[in-house]
Amino acid sequence: MCGRYTLLADELEILDEFGLEGEIADYEPSYNIAPGQRVLAIIHNGKEKRAGYLRWGLVPSWAKDEKIGYKMINARSETAHVKPSFRKLMESKRCLIVADSFYEWEKTESEKQPKRIQLQGRKLFAFAGLWDKWEQGENTLFTCTILTKQANGFMKEIHHRMPIILPKEKEDEWIAPVKIPSEKAKTFLDTLHTEELTAYNVSSYVNAAKNNDVKCIQPLT
Repeated sequence: MCGRYTLLADELEILDEFGLEGEIADYEPSYNIAPGQRVLAIIHNGKEKRAGYLRWGLVPSWAKDEKIGYKMINARSETAHVKPSFRKLMESKRCLIVADSFYEWEKTESEKQPKRIQLQGRKLFAFAGLWDKWEQGENTLFTCTILTKQANGFMKEIHHRMPIILPKEKEDEWIAPVKIPSEKAKTFLDTLHTEELTAYNVSSYVNAAKNNDVKCIQPLT
Protein backbone atom coordinates (compact mmCIF):
# COMPACT_ATOMS: atom_id res chain seq x y z
CA MET A 1 0.00 0.00 0.00
CA CYS A 2 1.01 3.64 0.22
CA GLY A 3 -0.01 5.63 3.25
CA ARG A 4 2.67 8.30 3.60
CA TYR A 5 5.14 9.98 1.28
CA THR A 6 7.28 13.07 0.77
CA LEU A 7 7.64 15.88 -1.74
CA LEU A 8 10.63 18.07 -0.95
CA ALA A 9 11.59 19.44 -4.38
CA ASP A 10 11.33 23.13 -5.06
CA GLU A 11 8.68 24.43 -7.42
CA LEU A 12 11.04 25.06 -10.34
CA GLU A 13 12.30 21.46 -10.20
CA ILE A 14 8.75 20.17 -10.47
CA LEU A 15 7.85 22.49 -13.35
CA ASP A 16 10.94 21.40 -15.25
CA GLU A 17 10.63 17.68 -14.52
CA PHE A 18 7.02 17.45 -15.68
CA GLY A 19 7.08 20.01 -18.48
CA LEU A 20 4.70 22.44 -16.81
CA GLU A 21 4.28 26.13 -17.47
CA GLY A 22 3.31 28.88 -15.06
CA GLU A 23 3.43 28.43 -11.32
CA ILE A 24 1.95 26.01 -8.81
CA ALA A 25 -0.46 27.93 -6.63
CA ASP A 26 0.19 27.57 -2.89
CA TYR A 27 2.96 25.00 -3.37
CA GLU A 28 4.52 23.76 -0.13
CA PRO A 29 7.06 20.94 0.25
CA SER A 30 6.23 18.29 2.84
CA TYR A 31 8.21 15.67 4.75
CA ASN A 32 5.14 13.68 5.77
CA ILE A 33 2.15 13.72 3.42
CA ALA A 34 -0.76 11.76 4.92
CA PRO A 35 -4.28 10.73 3.90
CA GLY A 36 -6.81 13.55 4.12
CA GLN A 37 -4.19 16.15 3.22
CA ARG A 38 -3.79 18.11 0.00
CA VAL A 39 -1.53 16.38 -2.51
CA LEU A 40 0.05 17.78 -5.64
CA ALA A 41 -1.34 16.15 -8.78
CA ILE A 42 -1.09 16.68 -12.53
CA ILE A 43 -3.89 16.16 -15.05
CA HIS A 44 -4.30 16.98 -18.74
CA ASN A 45 -7.37 19.10 -19.47
CA GLY A 46 -7.30 18.50 -23.23
CA LYS A 47 -5.21 21.58 -23.94
CA GLU A 48 -2.32 21.37 -21.51
CA LYS A 49 -1.00 19.68 -18.41
CA ARG A 50 -2.04 21.36 -15.19
CA ALA A 51 -0.75 20.97 -11.65
CA GLY A 52 -2.94 21.53 -8.63
CA TYR A 53 -4.05 20.09 -5.35
CA LEU A 54 -6.44 17.22 -4.67
CA ARG A 55 -7.45 15.76 -1.33
CA TRP A 56 -5.94 12.33 -0.73
CA GLY A 57 -8.70 9.79 -0.19
CA LEU A 58 -11.11 9.26 -3.06
CA VAL A 59 -14.73 10.33 -2.64
CA PRO A 60 -16.64 8.94 -5.65
CA SER A 61 -19.05 11.34 -7.32
CA TRP A 62 -21.99 9.15 -6.24
CA ALA A 63 -20.99 8.82 -2.57
CA LYS A 64 -23.47 9.99 0.06
CA ASP A 65 -20.80 10.83 2.64
CA GLU A 66 -17.35 12.29 2.06
CA LYS A 67 -15.98 10.26 4.97
CA ILE A 68 -15.67 7.29 2.61
CA GLY A 69 -12.48 8.94 1.34
CA TYR A 70 -10.51 7.84 4.40
CA LYS A 71 -11.07 4.23 3.33
CA MET A 72 -10.03 4.85 -0.28
CA ILE A 73 -6.49 6.19 -0.19
CA ASN A 74 -5.34 3.30 -2.40
CA ALA A 75 -6.87 1.35 -5.30
CA ARG A 76 -5.70 -2.13 -6.27
CA SER A 77 -4.63 -2.02 -9.91
CA GLU A 78 -5.58 -5.67 -10.37
CA THR A 79 -9.28 -4.95 -9.81
CA ALA A 80 -9.76 -1.18 -10.25
CA HIS A 81 -11.01 -1.66 -13.81
CA VAL A 82 -14.12 -3.51 -12.54
CA LYS A 83 -14.79 -1.81 -9.20
CA PRO A 84 -17.70 0.69 -9.23
CA SER A 85 -15.64 3.31 -7.40
CA PHE A 86 -12.78 3.22 -9.90
CA ARG A 87 -13.91 1.76 -13.24
CA LYS A 88 -15.02 5.02 -14.89
CA LEU A 89 -12.02 6.85 -13.45
CA MET A 90 -9.69 4.33 -15.08
CA GLU A 91 -11.32 5.30 -18.36
CA SER A 92 -10.94 9.08 -18.20
CA LYS A 93 -9.85 10.51 -14.84
CA ARG A 94 -6.25 9.44 -14.53
CA CYS A 95 -3.65 11.65 -12.85
CA LEU A 96 -0.04 11.87 -11.74
CA ILE A 97 0.62 12.28 -8.02
CA VAL A 98 4.00 13.92 -7.56
CA ALA A 99 6.46 12.57 -4.98
CA ASP A 100 10.14 12.01 -4.31
CA SER A 101 9.93 9.17 -1.76
CA PHE A 102 7.43 7.16 0.23
CA TYR A 103 7.35 5.48 3.61
CA GLU A 104 6.53 1.89 4.41
CA TRP A 105 6.55 0.01 7.70
CA GLU A 106 8.41 -3.30 7.86
CA LYS A 107 7.14 -5.79 10.42
CA THR A 108 9.83 -7.09 12.76
CA GLU A 109 9.53 -9.44 15.72
CA SER A 110 8.91 -6.59 18.13
CA GLU A 111 7.67 -3.58 16.13
CA LYS A 112 7.02 -1.98 12.78
CA GLN A 113 10.14 -0.26 11.45
CA PRO A 114 9.46 2.76 9.20
CA LYS A 115 11.56 3.01 6.06
CA ARG A 116 12.00 5.78 3.51
CA ILE A 117 11.98 4.42 -0.06
CA GLN A 118 13.34 6.25 -3.10
CA LEU A 119 14.14 5.60 -6.72
CA GLN A 120 17.82 4.96 -7.35
CA GLY A 121 17.94 6.64 -10.72
CA ARG A 122 15.99 9.88 -10.30
CA LYS A 123 14.77 12.20 -7.59
CA LEU A 124 11.23 13.17 -8.62
CA PHE A 125 8.61 10.70 -9.82
CA ALA A 126 4.86 10.25 -10.11
CA PHE A 127 2.49 7.67 -8.68
CA ALA A 128 -0.29 6.49 -10.97
CA GLY A 129 -3.47 8.02 -9.57
CA LEU A 130 -7.19 8.40 -10.17
CA TRP A 131 -9.30 11.44 -9.31
CA ASP A 132 -12.94 12.43 -9.04
CA LYS A 133 -15.20 15.39 -8.31
CA TRP A 134 -17.80 15.15 -5.54
CA GLU A 135 -20.59 17.65 -4.99
CA GLN A 136 -23.19 17.84 -2.27
CA GLY A 137 -25.11 21.05 -1.80
CA GLU A 138 -22.56 23.86 -1.75
CA ASN A 139 -19.70 21.51 -0.90
CA THR A 140 -17.37 20.46 -3.73
CA LEU A 141 -14.35 18.20 -3.34
CA PHE A 142 -11.66 17.08 -5.78
CA THR A 143 -10.09 13.92 -4.42
CA CYS A 144 -7.70 11.17 -5.50
CA THR A 145 -6.35 7.71 -4.80
CA ILE A 146 -2.99 6.05 -5.47
CA LEU A 147 -2.94 2.83 -7.48
CA THR A 148 -1.04 -0.08 -5.97
CA LYS A 149 0.21 -3.47 -7.09
CA GLN A 150 1.81 -6.60 -5.70
CA ALA A 151 5.25 -5.85 -4.31
CA ASN A 152 8.29 -6.57 -6.45
CA GLY A 153 11.32 -8.49 -5.27
CA PHE A 154 12.78 -5.52 -3.43
CA MET A 155 9.58 -4.35 -1.76
CA LYS A 156 8.20 -7.74 -0.72
CA GLU A 157 10.83 -7.91 2.04
CA ILE A 158 9.17 -4.79 3.49
CA HIS A 159 5.48 -5.08 2.54
CA HIS A 160 3.34 -7.21 0.22
CA ARG A 161 1.95 -4.18 -1.68
CA MET A 162 3.56 -1.12 -3.26
CA PRO A 163 2.46 2.04 -5.09
CA ILE A 164 2.72 2.11 -8.87
CA ILE A 165 5.50 4.49 -9.90
CA LEU A 166 5.21 5.45 -13.54
CA PRO A 167 8.34 5.23 -15.70
CA LYS A 168 9.26 8.70 -16.91
CA GLU A 169 8.42 7.90 -20.53
CA LYS A 170 4.93 6.64 -19.55
CA GLU A 171 3.73 9.62 -17.50
CA ASP A 172 2.16 11.59 -20.34
CA GLU A 173 0.53 8.48 -21.76
CA TRP A 174 -1.17 7.74 -18.44
CA ILE A 175 -2.83 11.18 -18.32
CA ALA A 176 -3.51 11.52 -22.04
CA PRO A 177 -6.88 13.32 -22.42
CA VAL A 178 -8.62 10.44 -24.15
CA LYS A 179 -11.23 8.01 -22.91
CA ILE A 180 -10.06 4.42 -23.01
CA PRO A 181 -11.66 1.15 -21.86
CA SER A 182 -10.89 0.44 -18.22
CA GLU A 183 -9.44 -2.93 -19.26
CA LYS A 184 -6.92 -1.13 -21.47
CA ALA A 185 -5.87 1.07 -18.56
CA LYS A 186 -5.33 -2.06 -16.47
CA THR A 187 -3.23 -3.64 -19.21
CA PHE A 188 -1.16 -0.46 -19.41
CA LEU A 189 -0.41 -0.67 -15.68
CA ASP A 190 0.28 -4.42 -15.83
CA THR A 191 3.02 -3.96 -18.42
CA LEU A 192 4.97 -1.23 -16.61
CA HIS A 193 8.46 -2.03 -15.43
CA THR A 194 9.57 -1.09 -11.92
CA GLU A 195 12.69 1.00 -11.55
CA GLU A 196 15.35 0.15 -8.98
CA LEU A 197 14.50 1.25 -5.45
CA THR A 198 16.55 1.96 -2.37
CA ALA A 199 15.48 2.17 1.28
CA TYR A 200 16.78 3.15 4.68
CA ASN A 201 15.39 3.10 8.22
CA VAL A 202 13.96 6.26 9.75
CA SER A 203 12.70 7.08 13.22
CA SER A 204 9.18 6.33 14.46
CA TYR A 205 8.90 10.11 14.63
CA VAL A 206 7.36 9.84 11.14
CA ASN A 207 4.49 7.73 12.50
CA ALA A 208 2.64 10.84 13.65
CA ALA A 209 1.20 12.76 10.69
CA LYS A 210 1.52 16.01 12.66
CA ASN A 211 5.32 15.67 12.49
CA ASN A 212 6.50 17.36 9.31
CA ASP A 213 10.14 18.37 9.36
CA VAL A 214 13.58 17.08 8.49
CA LYS A 215 13.56 14.62 11.42
CA CYS A 216 11.14 12.49 9.38
CA ILE A 217 13.78 11.60 6.79
CA GLN A 218 16.92 11.46 8.90
CA PRO A 219 18.55 8.01 8.72
CA LEU A 220 18.20 5.98 11.87
CA THR A 221 21.60 5.39 13.43
